[in-house]
Amino acid sequence: MTELLRPSPRFKPVSLFITCIVDMIYPQTGISVVEILEHLGVEVRFPQAQTCCAQPAFNSGFQDEARAVARQFLTAFADAEVIVAPSGSCASMVQHYYPELFKDDPVWFERATWAASITWEFTEYLVDGLGITDLGAALPPTRVSFHDACHGLRLMQLKTQARQLVEQVEGVSVTELPGCDQCCGFGGLFSVKMPEISNAMLQEKVKAINAVEADVILTGDASCLTQMNGGLARTESGRRVEHIADFLARGLKRS
Repeated sequence: MTELLRPSPRFKPVSLFITCIVDMIYPQTGISVVEILEHLGVEVRFPQAQTCCAQPAFNSGFQDEARAVARQFLTAFADAEVIVAPSGSCASMVQHYYPELFKDDPVWFERATWAASITWEFTEYLVDGLGITDLGAALPPTRVSFHDACHGLRLMQLKTQARQLVEQVEGVSVTELPGCDQCCGFGGLFSVKMPEISNAMLQEKVKAINAVEADVILTGDASCLTQMNGGLARTESGRRVEHIADFLARGLKRS
């Protein structure tokens, strides 16, 4: 895809795209994002008409259905100046694939390209967009490792941003998870269509999590979090994966 010309997000209100999984399963993560943004003095708006980013249909090859959902997204966020999502997967769908979806429709292509240029994943927005790494957060001594979710890592180059934010939290130390960039096996519909392979990949990730000397594993995608915590729970592991927004918000409350 052609490199996006991205307007600066500074001093602009944020329209929060909460994503399906956060909305349905992890509403507290959405609240955490709002708490952090408001702590930084950012005005947060929530377009009520938002639904899905269209990724499930797009990844399944249902282009027409994906376009219908994407049009709803573009309509809901038509007045947005900055769009922020606590998900590299959903943000990458808008950034990278909306222009592709509407390449043969000049009117919607223009809207899709604009939306792509103002859409940011949460940690990307804080670090690359606002230039902020230190939130003034603090926690009791905590050892942290990261799982780098596939879409965010490979499509949006999301790796250092989360680490920079966490390294500035007082009391926290970072240790690398072996295979931190190795897929957890979820992959959206991949886990449904190829459950045996998905589970084999998950077991490798669970083994790495149980072996690393860390108190908590952080990730930026709720889908990966769900997959890994399910595997950890089924093996009766005491380890758990947490969304980075929830981790940082806890640090703000203790600082």
